[in-house]
Amino acid sequence: MSVASVADVMTRRVVYLPGDTMLDEAAQAMRDQSIGDVVVTNGPTMSGLVTDRDIVVRAIAEGLPPRSTTLSSIATQELIMIEQSAGVEEAIRAMRERDVRRLLVCDADRKVVGIVSLSDMALLPSSTTA
Repeated sequence: MSVASVADVMTRRVVYLPGDTMLDEAAQAMRDQSIGDVVVTNGPTMSGLVTDRDIVVRAIAEGLPPRSTTLSSIATQELIMIEQSAGVEEAIRAMRERDVRRLLVCDADRKVVGIVSLSDMALLPSSTTA
Protein backbone atom coordinates (compact mmCIF):
# COMPACT_ATOMS: atom_id res chain seq x y z
CA MET A 1 0.00 0.00 0.00
CA SER A 2 1.29 3.48 -0.80
CA VAL A 3 2.39 6.01 1.79
CA ALA A 4 -0.30 8.58 2.50
CA SER A 5 0.37 12.22 1.78
CA VAL A 6 -0.56 15.08 4.05
CA ALA A 7 -3.27 16.05 1.53
CA ASP A 8 -4.94 12.67 2.12
CA VAL A 9 -5.52 13.29 5.82
CA MET A 10 -5.59 17.06 6.34
CA THR A 11 -8.64 19.09 7.28
CA ARG A 12 -9.42 21.39 4.39
CA ARG A 13 -11.59 23.77 6.41
CA VAL A 14 -9.39 26.58 7.66
CA VAL A 15 -11.03 29.29 9.75
CA TYR A 16 -9.34 32.67 10.09
CA LEU A 17 -10.20 35.03 12.95
CA PRO A 18 -8.74 38.45 13.78
CA GLY A 19 -6.39 38.59 16.76
CA ASP A 20 -8.79 40.84 18.65
CA THR A 21 -11.50 38.16 18.64
CA MET A 22 -12.47 37.16 22.17
CA LEU A 23 -11.90 33.57 23.25
CA ASP A 24 -15.58 32.83 23.80
CA GLU A 25 -16.32 33.84 20.19
CA ALA A 26 -13.45 31.68 18.93
CA ALA A 27 -14.67 28.70 20.96
CA GLN A 28 -18.15 29.13 19.51
CA ALA A 29 -16.71 29.26 15.98
CA MET A 30 -14.75 26.06 16.65
CA ARG A 31 -17.87 24.36 17.93
CA ASP A 32 -20.04 25.56 15.04
CA GLN A 33 -17.46 24.54 12.42
CA SER A 34 -16.53 21.24 14.16
CA ILE A 35 -12.85 22.19 14.22
CA GLY A 36 -10.18 22.33 16.90
CA ASP A 37 -8.16 25.34 15.78
CA VAL A 38 -8.26 28.74 14.14
CA VAL A 39 -5.64 30.76 12.33
CA VAL A 40 -5.19 34.16 13.95
CA THR A 41 -4.78 37.15 11.66
CA ASN A 42 -3.50 40.67 11.97
CA GLY A 43 -5.03 42.41 8.98
CA PRO A 44 -4.20 40.34 5.90
CA THR A 45 -1.29 38.58 7.66
CA MET A 46 -1.43 35.28 9.52
CA SER A 47 -0.05 35.94 12.98
CA GLY A 48 -0.67 32.77 14.94
CA LEU A 49 -2.66 29.64 15.66
CA VAL A 50 -4.99 28.91 18.57
CA THR A 51 -6.34 25.48 19.39
CA ASP A 52 -9.19 24.45 21.64
CA ARG A 53 -6.53 23.07 23.98
CA ASP A 54 -4.77 26.46 24.04
CA ILE A 55 -8.00 28.09 25.19
CA VAL A 56 -8.28 25.62 28.05
CA VAL A 57 -4.61 25.46 29.11
CA ARG A 58 -3.41 29.01 28.41
CA ALA A 59 -6.56 30.90 29.34
CA ILE A 60 -9.22 29.07 31.34
CA ALA A 61 -6.74 27.19 33.57
CA GLU A 62 -4.92 30.50 34.21
CA GLY A 63 -8.15 32.25 35.19
CA LEU A 64 -8.28 34.54 32.14
CA PRO A 65 -11.84 35.64 31.32
CA PRO A 66 -12.94 34.24 27.94
CA ARG A 67 -15.17 37.23 27.18
CA SER A 68 -12.35 39.75 27.47
CA THR A 69 -9.24 37.76 26.50
CA THR A 70 -8.16 37.99 22.86
CA LEU A 71 -6.90 35.27 20.58
CA SER A 72 -3.65 37.13 19.98
CA SER A 73 -2.87 37.10 23.70
CA ILE A 74 -2.68 33.28 23.79
CA ALA A 75 -1.78 32.41 20.18
CA THR A 76 1.20 30.34 19.20
CA GLN A 77 3.01 32.78 16.97
CA GLU A 78 5.37 30.36 15.25
CA LEU A 79 3.49 29.08 12.22
CA ILE A 80 4.93 25.87 10.84
CA MET A 81 3.95 24.83 7.33
CA ILE A 82 4.31 21.65 5.35
CA GLU A 83 3.55 21.13 1.68
CA GLN A 84 0.46 19.07 0.92
CA SER A 85 2.47 16.59 -1.17
CA ALA A 86 4.69 15.68 1.81
CA GLY A 87 4.32 12.24 3.29
CA VAL A 88 2.63 11.61 6.60
CA GLU A 89 5.91 10.40 8.10
CA GLU A 90 7.55 13.71 7.19
CA ALA A 91 4.71 15.59 8.91
CA ILE A 92 5.03 13.44 12.04
CA ARG A 93 8.79 14.06 12.07
CA ALA A 94 8.25 17.84 11.76
CA MET A 95 5.75 17.76 14.63
CA ARG A 96 8.16 15.85 16.85
CA GLU A 97 11.06 18.17 16.05
CA ARG A 98 8.98 21.29 16.82
CA ASP A 99 6.93 19.74 19.64
CA VAL A 100 3.59 20.70 18.05
CA ARG A 101 0.39 18.81 17.30
CA ARG A 102 -0.73 20.72 14.19
CA LEU A 103 0.84 22.02 10.99
CA LEU A 104 -0.52 24.42 8.42
CA VAL A 105 -0.63 22.73 5.02
CA CYS A 106 0.29 24.73 1.93
CA ASP A 107 0.40 24.22 -1.80
CA ALA A 108 3.48 24.73 -3.97
CA ASP A 109 2.84 28.51 -3.93
CA ARG A 110 2.78 28.53 -0.08
CA LYS A 111 -0.96 29.24 0.01
CA VAL A 112 -2.64 27.61 3.02
CA VAL A 113 -4.94 24.80 1.87
CA GLY A 114 -5.55 22.98 5.15
CA ILE A 115 -4.38 21.97 8.60
CA VAL A 116 -3.11 18.55 9.62
CA SER A 117 -3.14 17.36 13.21
CA LEU A 118 -1.47 14.48 14.95
CA SER A 119 -4.90 12.96 15.51
CA ASP A 120 -5.63 13.11 11.75
CA MET A 121 -2.62 10.90 11.16
CA ALA A 122 -3.28 8.63 14.13
CA LEU A 123 -6.49 7.50 12.44
CA LEU A 124 -4.59 6.06 9.46
CA PRO A 125 -4.19 2.30 9.27
CA SER A 126 -0.62 1.46 10.28
CA SER A 127 0.11 -0.17 6.90
CA THR A 128 -0.59 3.15 5.15
CA THR A 129 2.38 4.90 6.71
CA ALA A 130 4.82 1.99 6.46
